[in-house]
Amino acid sequence: MVCSHGLFLLISVFMMVVSGATQAADDSSTDTLKPKDDGYRGIWFTLGQYTDAPYGKGSWKSFWDYGDKYSGGLGTYTAKHEPIAIYAPAVRKTFFCYGGSKKGERYLYNMISYYDHEKDRVPKPTIVHDKQGVNDPHDNATLAIDEAGHIWVYVAGRGRIRPGFVYKSIQPYDIDRFERISSDEICYPQPHAIPGEGIVELFTKYTNGRELYWNLRQLDGSRGEDQKLAGMEGQYQTSYHEGTRVITAFNRHPQHAPDRRTDLYYLETRDLGKTWQTVDGIPITPPLVDPKNPALVKAYSDDHRLVYMKSITLDKDGNPVILVVTSSDHRPGPQGDPRNWEVLHYKHNQWNIRHVTTSTHNYDTGSIWVEANGTWRVAGPTEPGPQCWGGGGEVAVWTSRDQGKTWNKARDVTRNSPRNHSYVRRVSNADPESPFAFLWADGHPDKLSISRLYFANRDGTHVRQLPYDMEEDFATPKWIQVNP
Repeated sequence: MVCSHGLFLLISVFMMVVSGATQAADDSSTDTLKPKDDGYRGIWFTLGQYTDAPYGKGSWKSFWDYGDKYSGGLGTYTAKHEPIAIYAPAVRKTFFCYGGSKKGERYLYNMISYYDHEKDRVPKPTIVHDKQGVNDPHDNATLAIDEAGHIWVYVAGRGRIRPGFVYKSIQPYDIDRFERISSDEICYPQPHAIPGEGIVELFTKYTNGRELYWNLRQLDGSRGEDQKLAGMEGQYQTSYHEGTRVITAFNRHPQHAPDRRTDLYYLETRDLGKTWQTVDGIPITPPLVDPKNPALVKAYSDDHRLVYMKSITLDKDGNPVILVVTSSDHRPGPQGDPRNWEVLHYKHNQWNIRHVTTSTHNYDTGSIWVEANGTWRVAGPTEPGPQCWGGGGEVAVWTSRDQGKTWNKARDVTRNSPRNHSYVRRVSNADPESPFAFLWADGHPDKLSISRLYFANRDGTHVRQLPYDMEEDFATPKWIQVNP
């Protein structure tokens, strides 16, 4: 049997051959006015880990007893695409990107839009990039907004066969016209716009497994040579920036196998990648190649645990806070339980590990905030959903008043849903009172379904649904529920 990732690469080669020419033609277009779609429809995806053809109505028989490793509504996938939403106070708009679908089909559009806080409305979303038949949300995009207000869209590539693309808006805070800046080998892009300096790009290249790189892009679009940060048989990462400080947490893939992902590491740069250091200031000379190194936060491999990074931030004193889910098995189903949501917090010269809750799937994904008043907040699909062992579930908000030592569920954000909700993603720079603090998508993990997109305020008390179909140029997001 070909492993899921090996099978994916074979399929990707085929997709590149059949769609490469048309995609290149699309990308070379001199028309910078981008088309609109007539609704907010998330991409549905499966890895295709099935034993035979579909049986029943719209369902498949899986390799495993509890479904595909991950599937469903993945418009806000992955946790390694960061950020996908940014609040711009100058225009009082939240800009966001997502993996859209052509007429709700398995066909990926890289979409961008915004929520206008003053007018309480959204426009028809813009198709920044047409993937020309690729249906894989690994090719979803991320965002950066520079100090002049230009919006940068980083369309992810996949492997070494599908390149990534970088677009820049022609006008500040405008989503109608974009110019293509470059085509680069960029997977899982994480751009961080540093005022007056450019954009620090963290990303992955498939040079020897999945290895971490960085670069600095100037606002004229130019960039230097890619620099390798870590090459320990493969890594995934999640990152965050505050001022000129860029921080990243990443894991390790023993024997180049992502299904064995384990151990947790932390590094940061305060000078645009010129130097890198550990949390306690020890200088590091990249790339990291030895798994035993000063950047190691916790050797989860010693406990035979897998680690899935979800989100990272800083507390009010500038100490890193990392949200992960740990598991004992990469396959879906109860054999991987307990799937622990854990927060690792650096304080008093040590990493403290705190338990938040448990959920039912390795790819249950949420975000963490540390607020000015001292509240720590996690939002994510921590509760069992209608498709219990599939990815995602019902969304809840958890809070801590003692720097993550103890957690309480503040409220259920969704209830009695027809489809699982997944990949709850925070809005960068969101105001604490913003009605748009995080967003996510729903979808049925066990069969092809529609996928709707949602957003909510940070408390999870007000939930809105983006319009699936639009007849007019603008629409007001639908109120789903108000939770007391």
